[in-house]
Amino acid sequence: MSQSPRFRLRPWQNKLLSGLLTIFVATLLSFVLIRLMPGDFLALRANELVEQQGLPYATAYKIASTQFNYDPSVPVWQQFFNYIGGLLQGNLGTSMTLRIPVSAILWQALPWTLFLSLLSLSLSFGLGISLGILAAWYRRKRWFEALVNGLSVLSQAIPDFLIGLLLLVFLGVRLRWFPLRGAYDISTEPGLNLPFLLSALQHAILPALAFTLASVGGWILAMRAAALQVLSEDYLLVARAKGLKQGRIFARYLARNAIMPPVNSLAIAFASMISGSIFVEWMFAYPGIGYFFGYAIGNRDFTLLQGILLVSTITMVLANAAADALAAWIDPRVRS
Repeated sequence: MSQSPRFRLRPWQNKLLSGLLTIFVATLLSFVLIRLMPGDFLALRANELVEQQGLPYATAYKIASTQFNYDPSVPVWQQFFNYIGGLLQGNLGTSMTLRIPVSAILWQALPWTLFLSLLSLSLSFGLGISLGILAAWYRRKRWFEALVNGLSVLSQAIPDFLIGLLLLVFLGVRLRWFPLRGAYDISTEPGLNLPFLLSALQHAILPALAFTLASVGGWILAMRAAALQVLSEDYLLVARAKGLKQGRIFARYLARNAIMPPVNSLAIAFASMISGSIFVEWMFAYPGIGYFFGYAIGNRDFTLLQGILLVSTITMVLANAAADALAAWIDPRVRS
């Protein structure tokens, strides 16, 4: 008796459905949790209106509700379906406090965060994998291994905002080598011109260093562990037994195979850096996603906060897909 063939999804279809489901669940959870945040922002605004204009509290509360374009009497489930309906039409809503479309804010802030994240990740990844593989290759030199391990532990022990504060005080305030706040000098004209690009790079150095110094330790440890595992493999011992040059063994056998685990984490680290940039960007008044995320939390701007979380979720899903594609490109065995 012949069995009917089962319907099977292709790998890319599974990943697509999994990504869409992740985005929907994350949107639902963040939508509900945001509205469970402590504090009634309408009551705070109403109290301000009462003190400033002497209005009755009921009138002030209605005015605050109109100003924020938020009606607390509407059930949460209805608010969610209204929000989803807007998303399907490409509408992320309007910021409750800034009174401009959330998409316009994100369109303005995302390039700055992408630029800062790419710069920071390039520096930390390049420095981390270089020191990590060298620490494994020269593991018999105790002083070098101790130096690299101490650097990695120190990097992971100090949070990025504390490193940023130290950089701000010493390199910004005392030595005055770099600007303290902002993304570029207001005297330059934004655009593809050399003065603006140099100013943007100069303003990004301190926050990028804060990210780099805080994350380089993780890359050192990951690369060192992967390299030590490769050094114990049989094919590396065979290569040495054949009398191959040390440089060829290092580049073709060790580095090429040891770099796979860190590369698989590269896209995830990039997405995490984008969504976790709140403290550093707020400290340096860098107008990226993290800066507006902190602003939205402080001002209870539900719509802006929801839009930023949605972008962060989409970034994480795309980063997972990029990590899989990158791993398959580097190592064809992953495709099978």
